[in-house]
Amino acid sequence: MVKLVVKEARFSSVAEVIERLNPSYPVFMVFPEILKDRARAFLSGFPGTVLYAVKCNPDPHVLRALYEAGIRHFDTASLPEIAKINELFADAHCYFNHPVKSRGALESASDVYGLEDYVVDHMAELDKLCDVAGTDIIVEVRIATEHGRAVYDLSSKFGARSGDAVALLGEANRRGARTAVAFHVGSQCPDPDAYRLAMIDAAEIIRQAGVPIEYLDIGGGFPVEYGSPVPPMTAFFDVIIRARDELGLSMPLYAEPGRALSADGCSVLAQVQLRKDGDLYINDGVYGCLAEIQLGGQKPPLRALRLANGKCGPVSGATRTFRIFGPTCDSLDVFKVQFELPDGIGEGDWIEFRRMGAYSIGMQTAFNGFFTDTVVEVAGLNGA
Repeated sequence: MVKLVVKEARFSSVAEVIERLNPSYPVFMVFPEILKDRARAFLSGFPGTVLYAVKCNPDPHVLRALYEAGIRHFDTASLPEIAKINELFADAHCYFNHPVKSRGALESASDVYGLEDYVVDHMAELDKLCDVAGTDIIVEVRIATEHGRAVYDLSSKFGARSGDAVALLGEANRRGARTAVAFHVGSQCPDPDAYRLAMIDAAEIIRQAGVPIEYLDIGGGFPVEYGSPVPPMTAFFDVIIRARDELGLSMPLYAEPGRALSADGCSVLAQVQLRKDGDLYINDGVYGCLAEIQLGGQKPPLRALRLANGKCGPVSGATRTFRIFGPTCDSLDVFKVQFELPDGIGEGDWIEFRRMGAYSIGMQTAFNGFFTDTVVEVAGLNGA
């Protein structure tokens, strides 16, 4: 079937996507009502300002749904992300939260887009920032933290150690900039206590620095379930509120959720193109929208679907374990994680990979010419 690029189509269900399109190409499906529900829950539960981490999923369908739910602040890590948010939402507030920035990007962020909030974790970056953007800004000093049980340890790349962080806060204040503190406990962190421990570290650094603090940004890392249970989001909020009160942190709190807002609200629909006994070859893979399955060892929920007599329904029967290959000619394009699917699945059937809103469409490549550019919206809160 010839590929159709369906940029703005809306469907009532996943079954309708298959029945109307009969796609031989992968489809990225966005569930706006689920995205709005997750955003509203975070906005009402977190005791402070919520920034959506754009890098997690920059698709305009996702961004618009989150904005409609009330998100007005955005964690942006690059000039293209800043430009996209400003083009979509005139009243949005962007924060340049990448600790390493080019001078050209800083100049545009400051002069063209008027950004006021910038993260640094090294004195040379503070020198660069002040040289380009001046000092009528908020300098957000990012500190390193222990990553605990997080899947991705971000402090292995970014974050100032205690003494350096104190020096950065003092120097930024001496130059006339306003100051803030930030940390990130690591992406997909299932341990609420990691936030309490990091807040203890931040409170001590703030005490030693002795400068006014505009806000404490506790970063992202809030998890979703990929096969293994994680605590409910309310457990994280409760720990953060208690730590704030026990530590006497009177400044506003900020957070940068990405996965917690977007993961549940998107699926990837891929088609089986060949079956070799226990191996399935599909049209998306580790170089495409399913990259994080490989990178993070995630095992998202999935289901097999079949079109018969114009109607879509589940593939029935007993299940077995399958190895899944992506579409490229590269032998690395195979998931280390194996999946249980109905034994009757075969060529022409579809697999819906659910809970794929985080680090998916924004991470795909066009390697070997395979690229997902069909994005559709599906109504409803259950992702059916």
